[in-house]
Amino acid sequence: MRLQMEENIVEESVFCRGGVEGRGNPTDSLDSPAAITPQSSTPLHADDHHHHHHRRRRRDINQSHTELNHEIVINCLSYAILHGEVALGIAIQCGEEGMESGKRRRAAVVVLGDIGRSPRMQYHALSLARQANLEVDIVAYGGSDPHSVLLEHQSIHIHTMRQWPSRNGALPKVFRPIMLLLKPLVQFIMLLWFLCVKIKAPDVFIVQNPPSVPTLVAVKWASWLRQSSFIIDWHNFGYTLLALSLGRSSRFVAIYHWVELHFGKMANGSLCVTKAMQHELEQVWGIKATVLYDQPPEFFRPAELEEKHKLFCRIKKDIFGSNSPQDCISYGITDHDMQDPTSTLFTHQIGQDYHLKQNRPALIVSSTSWTPDEDFGILLEAAVMYDRRVAALLNENDSNGDEFFWKAIDEGKTFLYPRLLFVITGKGPEKEKYEEKIKKLNLKRVAFRTMWLSPEDYPLLLGSADLGVCLHTSSSGLDLPMKVVDMFGCGLPVCAVSYSCITELVKVEKNGLLFSSSSELADELMMLFKGFPDGCDALRTLRNGVLEMGASAKWATEWEANAKPLISKVISLSLCILGHYRL
Repeated sequence: MRLQMEENIVEESVFCRGGVEGRGNPTDSLDSPAAITPQSSTPLHADDHHHHHHRRRRRDINQSHTELNHEIVINCLSYAILHGEVALGIAIQCGEEGMESGKRRRAAVVVLGDIGRSPRMQYHALSLARQANLEVDIVAYGGSDPHSVLLEHQSIHIHTMRQWPSRNGALPKVFRPIMLLLKPLVQFIMLLWFLCVKIKAPDVFIVQNPPSVPTLVAVKWASWLRQSSFIIDWHNFGYTLLALSLGRSSRFVAIYHWVELHFGKMANGSLCVTKAMQHELEQVWGIKATVLYDQPPEFFRPAELEEKHKLFCRIKKDIFGSNSPQDCISYGITDHDMQDPTSTLFTHQIGQDYHLKQNRPALIVSSTSWTPDEDFGILLEAAVMYDRRVAALLNENDSNGDEFFWKAIDEGKTFLYPRLLFVITGKGPEKEKYEEKIKKLNLKRVAFRTMWLSPEDYPLLLGSADLGVCLHTSSSGLDLPMKVVDMFGCGLPVCAVSYSCITELVKVEKNGLLFSSSSELADELMMLFKGFPDGCDALRTLRNGVLEMGASAKWATEWEANAKPLISKVISLSLCILGHYRL
């Protein structure tokens, strides 16, 4: 049935060019000689003169491969108006070939944000270069270094824009509305300059949303001026993020929503991160989008024991540095411990072998952007509850003081419930506020450290941890936290805040747990870490579930199946238009 359909498609594509010029095997690809040259000289009719005419026409075909592709595409698109998606399929297939033979062979990835903190767009750029064989220009803000794989790839070119100064809070209130208008205007001009002057004309722009203003407007203008297509990758809805600070009733939010909707509909294609968002876009916004789930790239994986040891050696200063408080982690650490390359808080090296310490703390990682849509207070409250509940269960005497307990740990004693070390990674506006709150906590067996890791060390930290915690709640309720995807890629089970579509990613009691309050999170921590490190059956079950479910879930596979066909289709339509003008 499939071969018959392919044969019908080939027949219709040749027919719409105005006559039979030779028909290849229906299973041959369009870029093979068999698909565009005669396979047999067997007469189609008894009339020798008529048959000679057909043979002569076949010998006279001397058009270039690229021109032939353009002719097929244009005629098939016209034919598709009458005969539906069958002929359109041929146009798209020829368009994919056009990606290989077109003159531009470029894509532009646009992020009005720090490219080092935009992993999904980094992965887009990498796939466009590796899997679509395109030259890729990234236009974004600087600030944090992207992964070294991007920096080293010869086909990826990063163009950094200057960021808008983040000092609006120091301005008098009367000037803030003016700055709200001035900021997007300056950003719009800067984006147009980069997209229309600084980079070469691409076949397609792929833009991250949010932010929507002025990004979508600028990219639409640039695509029109440069005769390119553009695709929106919907990570969330920008107007819902703005509403967190200004309120849903704000006029600025209403204007932002209109711009996001109006220019969103102008895109030549859309990608989104969840089925829930896909449904919202189609039913409410009138936009058809393809779901491209976040998946980890190949460098997110469980860490080897040697890698863990070397990582913990590198981040000793972050854990035990002079700015670290006196707590259950830093107690008893000497200068010799800091300099000793054979011993860390979690591991020790004997000869060429590496071992995990039996009385090590449980390592819990949470990555955050320190923004209002992540209530970090939930984690702090859960930590306090864990500390107090464990002390009550073990009937500990508070009169002995914390140092009595810390000294016992330092001497190698183990307890039914371990110490917890929360490592919080990320940058954001509310970081300092929560760091001050952390300093005021008086905890016996829980400690916090905040740090910013290199793109190479961050996956190693996830692959070395025992549990991940996600506080993302989503302003729209329709997006998924990519940090959880990264954790799963490293074999790390997750406790995440529960909201509407999180179950598309976190499967309860299979690869993680959900919570709605600090008390629920504290209960989960106690349940998962009872008997740590060897007696944690529930934690081990979740980790095994993560590894089983994530064995085949990689970014390259997901991108090849869902993003590449859409991008090929969009580029094919762009090449059709350009080819029409050239012909």
